[in-house]
This record gives sequence, structure tokens and C-alpha cells, in this order.
Amino acid sequence: MEQEDSGTIEREIRVNAEPDTVFEFLTDPEKLVQWMGTTAELEPRPGGKFRLSYDGEHVARGEYMEIDRPRRVVLSWGWEGEGAATQPGASVVTFSLVADGNDTIVRMTHSGLVGDEIASHSAGWDMFLPNLVGAGSGAAPNA
Repeated sequence: MEQEDSGTIEREIRVNAEPDTVFEFLTDPEKLVQWMGTTAELEPRPGGKFRLSYDGEHVARGEYMEIDRPRRVVLSWGWEGEGAATQPGASVVTFSLVADGNDTIVRMTHSGLVGDEIASHSAGWDMFLPNLVGAGSGAAPNA
């Protein structure tokens, strides 16, 4: 799946793990940072905090909007800091997990992006989602 002109990015990956295992990589802070970011503060419940430090300087923040274990995680997304084009809560990231044999198909949709944010977030997801494939499949965590 490719990005759309509507401000929505869509991607689909296959992880060699069951949905319940992959779900943990979206809701457990220690597992989230194995594929994306350096530190995470998560409260995986509707209205709960989502805060991810990408590199110690850039911080994505939002809140969990929907948790349907092990099928779906929806959260708001934006960047902390004055002048960030996508402010916290301005966009929405949805992960849908579908069992396929012993694997999980992960469909990620990031909506509500505008302008240059579409290309930069698209590049970010293209960099991080392969890490989820590896981490979720049991490969060594990111260094």
C-alpha cells in the first residue's frame, strides 16, 4: 500500500508471529522501543497516554483512542515542541492485526497529515515498520 494524496499513509507488513505477540509491540513500552524510538511512556487504554521519544530530542505524543486486543490499536499522534507542523493529537495512527496462519498481517494507516508532513511521516514509517517485522518475529532488538 502506498501513501494517498488525501493526507493518509497506508502500509501493510507481515510479521512472523501471532497477533497477540505483535499487539505487545504496540502497547508495551519495552517492546515498542525495540522497533521504534528510544524511550516510551504508554498507558494502553482508551484515553491513556502515548509518548515516544524518537531520538532523545524529538517526541511523539498522543493518546490511545481504541484498544481491541489483539486486533486493533488506534492512537492520536503529533510532535511535542513549539512550531511542530503536526501537533499532538492532530493525526491518527491505526494498526489493524489480522491472523494469517502463524503470521500476522499488520495494516497501518496514518491519517490527518498535511503538506510536507505526509512525505516525512511516510519515510519514517518506511524506516520503522521493517523493524517491527524483525522485532515481532523474534530478531534481536534494535541497537
